[in-house]
Amino acid sequence: MRYVIGLVFVVASAATAAGATCESLASLTLPQAAITSAQAVAPGAFAPPSGGRAGRGANPFTDLPAFCRVAATLTPTSDSDIKIEVWLPANGWNGKFQAVGNGGWAGTISYPAMADALKRGYATTSTDTGHTGAGGSFALGHPEKFIDFAYRSEHEMTVKAKAIVAAFYGNGPKVSYWNGCSTGGRQGLAEAQRYPDDFDGIIAGAQANPRTHLNAWQLTIGKAALSDPASFVPPEKYPLIHKAVLDQCDALDGLKDGLISDPTKCHFDPSRLEFLTSRQIDTVRAVLSPTKTKKGDVIFPGYAPGAELGWAGLIGGPEPTALAIDQYKYIVFKDSNWDWRSFELDRDVAIADKVDAGTINAIDPHIEPFTRHGGKLLMYHGWADQLVGPLTSVNYYESLAKDLRSSVRLFMAPGMGHCGGGEGPNTFDMLSAMEQWVEQGKAPARIIASHATGGAVDRTRPLCPYPQIATYNGSGSIDEAASFTCK
Repeated sequence: MRYVIGLVFVVASAATAAGATCESLASLTLPQAAITSAQAVAPGAFAPPSGGRAGRGANPFTDLPAFCRVAATLTPTSDSDIKIEVWLPANGWNGKFQAVGNGGWAGTISYPAMADALKRGYATTSTDTGHTGAGGSFALGHPEKFIDFAYRSEHEMTVKAKAIVAAFYGNGPKVSYWNGCSTGGRQGLAEAQRYPDDFDGIIAGAQANPRTHLNAWQLTIGKAALSDPASFVPPEKYPLIHKAVLDQCDALDGLKDGLISDPTKCHFDPSRLEFLTSRQIDTVRAVLSPTKTKKGDVIFPGYAPGAELGWAGLIGGPEPTALAIDQYKYIVFKDSNWDWRSFELDRDVAIADKVDAGTINAIDPHIEPFTRHGGKLLMYHGWADQLVGPLTSVNYYESLAKDLRSSVRLFMAPGMGHCGGGEGPNTFDMLSAMEQWVEQGKAPARIIASHATGGAVDRTRPLCPYPQIATYNGSGSIDEAASFTCK
């Protein structure tokens, strides 16, 4: 393990004496990169560019401490235009580095996630992955930009950011973490597989991966639900379907609590739902089934029972998710006029995999170079994920050789949606669990998650390392984590 026990915490005053001032970083020379700005930001003074702030919840920037904000443009190829930012605590740097991931097609720097890292004393970085905008049109006619998005921008960002950290503080970080969900989860797996020395610990949530198969599943169920009005299931029926699923499967774990602890044991049959037509029942059956080729090969595992309240994101109409459409329109077929209605699973997913040739899909289970130096991989996924079928994380975990699993943990969260939200406990601190694992050698045996309503916590529950589940002890409140044991 490269982490040194007894980490030296470096405060900015001492570090700057050995390193550089914030403003002087503007003249720092880095290969295939240009520093575009370096400026000190006073406490609470940061305002993100338009579109840089998350649209819900409290403003994450009002209580930011003072920091040095560095912006750079990276050009590993002649067609690259990768924007990054590096934030450096002005005081109380914890001696560590945290890179944060993106969502969807990226196209913007993840300022809220950077703010969270900065508040915890980290030097932190994020990238727009080489383009602006939320769609995939940037890749049409620009294969190098697609590679930047797929994996190169994250690695280039990490290398350059560490150099900036070292220049500012006079020494580089003693430990480095990746923290991302959705696209950020896939990015984390790509880092472990392609650049095993970049990080000591990688947190990969709800990994949107393998991308070509995920998007094929999204198009398949979208086409089943939206091609014919008779097959459309109105969103107002989702709660009724959800209630029927819970009525059948909630108590399978021995506790009726509104959550399905292990959806793989729930074999829900929609055929008896009298409020659905026969065509709608076919749609529900398609949504709850893995997407398979005509030969029976599973392309993607699909929704788990319990996610019904979130189905609108993929089958609520009038079209399938633009994330999937753009992948096949601009990357696979390279045709801005491609019509999703023409999608044919067996033919098109084979074309997609051939075109991709391992660029976007991060599914290589051979992460020995990452684990060999002490690297730890911490994965998590909500069982009620409404955008990415949760069994994709289970499948990747199970693809790993058994001797690698001592360095990998997967936590499945009952009732949690995509990267958060949902009926189940969905707020937890994966970073502290990772810090204890990498820095103290204590692998996480359980992680406490909470659920809140109106800002008040109304349930806590342990998340357990897969394949364990939280099992009720038989006494005590079912809303208290202390009443459960991982078994």
